[in-house]
Amino acid sequence: MKIQKQQSITVNKYRTHNCGELSVKEADTTVRLSGWVHTRRDHGGLIFIDLRDKWGIVQLTFHPDYPEPFKAADVLRSEDVVCVTGSVIARPSDMVNKNIATGEIEIRVETMEVLSKSQTPPFPIAKDDDINEELRLRYRFLDLRHPRLQKILHTRHRFIQYIRNYLSDHAFTEVQTPILANSSPEGARDFLVPSRLYPGQFYALPQAPQQFKQLLMVGGLDRYFQIAPCFRDEDPRADRSAGDFYQIDLEMSFVEQEDIFQVVEKLMIKLTKEFSAKQIITKPFPRLPWREAMAKYGSDKPDLRFDLFIHDVSAIVADSQFKVFSAALKEGGIVHALHVPGGAKFTRKEIDELTEIATNAGASGLAYILVKDVPTSPIIKYLGDDITVQVIKHLNAQPGDAIFFGAGEFMPVSTTLGVVRNAAAAKLNLKDPAKTAWVWITDFPMYEFNVEENKIDFSHNPFSMPQGGLEALDAPDPTTILAYQYDLVLNGYEISSGAIRNHHPDIMYKAFALAGYSKQEVDKRFGGMIRAFSYGAPPHGGIAPGLDRLLFLLLDLPSIRDIYAFPKDSKAKDLMMNAPSPVTPQQLKDLHITLDLDT
Repeated sequence: MKIQKQQSITVNKYRTHNCGELSVKEADTTVRLSGWVHTRRDHGGLIFIDLRDKWGIVQLTFHPDYPEPFKAADVLRSEDVVCVTGSVIARPSDMVNKNIATGEIEIRVETMEVLSKSQTPPFPIAKDDDINEELRLRYRFLDLRHPRLQKILHTRHRFIQYIRNYLSDHAFTEVQTPILANSSPEGARDFLVPSRLYPGQFYALPQAPQQFKQLLMVGGLDRYFQIAPCFRDEDPRADRSAGDFYQIDLEMSFVEQEDIFQVVEKLMIKLTKEFSAKQIITKPFPRLPWREAMAKYGSDKPDLRFDLFIHDVSAIVADSQFKVFSAALKEGGIVHALHVPGGAKFTRKEIDELTEIATNAGASGLAYILVKDVPTSPIIKYLGDDITVQVIKHLNAQPGDAIFFGAGEFMPVSTTLGVVRNAAAAKLNLKDPAKTAWVWITDFPMYEFNVEENKIDFSHNPFSMPQGGLEALDAPDPTTILAYQYDLVLNGYEISSGAIRNHHPDIMYKAFALAGYSKQEVDKRFGGMIRAFSYGAPPHGGIAPGLDRLLFLLLDLPSIRDIYAFPKDSKAKDLMMNAPSPVTPQQLKDLHITLDLDT
């Protein structure tokens, strides 16, 4: 993987050129270079060293005619830092190294200064070997020297630069919002920062700049953006850095949902084309209501690269003797079926694996039919041949296909079949890495029922506008209220959440009341925003695509940790800096904190 060529360096005592830019054009000229010893080869009468810097690699040749640098080169080792002066020599055509950009030339070294010596590295920098990740993270400053990570960090820089230019060209103003803020109900735990000046009180690191960006709209900024750091004290995930991450935070005034879609969708199309070779399946991006996404794909972040669909077969199986189905329907539930073309070739072991995935998702099992000349399934004797044929016909299933069933309440059934759908697609190699399937998920429920606490909670952003305004909040069942909330999804990953905001104090008080917040509590926690809205707030909305996750997907990286210069491990620890770590008793005393580690 080559580093993008860059030539704009400052000429000084250490270098006239970088290691990646020299070619036969500079033949017979004298140059000065600095960098790290990448590899060393001793061929008896000659010593060859590959010198590396940010821009690339160039071969140095040490000849006995220059005894001092030749003698010094004899003891050089990998990762020593040197400065050399020498002549650019064109290589014979049969000795050109086509693997590096400078392969047509070499540098005949005339003088050399060793700037810094290196201990033996704990792993080779010159090879992209399968190195233990814990070791790599402990010595991240060495791992960063690898050209692969260098390229990723440079690409990240260009990615952010491209975004900034696009948004600036669309009348957005970049603003940095506070890092020390108040706690907000964003759905995850806050990182709390104790105040020394106000004993017993705490700042919270922002899970998102939500309130501040809305206040910027009240302040008349009209269009705001920020490459915003966000902090969430939640368990590590495969697609998010532990603890902190970055998002492309946007907010716009005097807009409806579609206005935001237009701005963001064009940006995503440009980023996909500029930073990947992936094909965009559908433009404009499809709009899919949340309920339909759950019913058809079993997920609110469906992967649309493959056509595996879930169907409602409740009416067809209503009269069957299969008790799992009849019991679910009797209790007001549903029976859904996932159609998997080509799934009949699954082995018994693979079906057992899919069953285990379903049970881990909460199902009691996974009923199925393998569509062959004579359909086979343990449940056919209970369904009956007629109902089996009707199900196959309803799904338009062909010989060689498989059908998997879920029975019960809508959400558990949908979620279970959704994870089975995802796993079946992986087994059938349907997830084409050369394609991007973007989709907008719209019309999210405003509220959900929290079974553990036996109460109504916000299901998405609490500052969203309910569809229908104040009157909609009078619905007998709050879970039926829809909000102007939307997600942007790419290949089965949520890239972004957003919403048209609730900018009316009366609607906000009522919306929070349904989630159990008193007027006094709303004033205490969100008084700044409520007060601001009482002075004339424009209709506004926004979105915040996850920068790290988006780039991770576009580049097809093996780990999202490669996106970061200094990532934490899978247990949220910084192995290089040893964080988190204990602090001194005096630091705790200054913050009026005592520790009780036994509870």
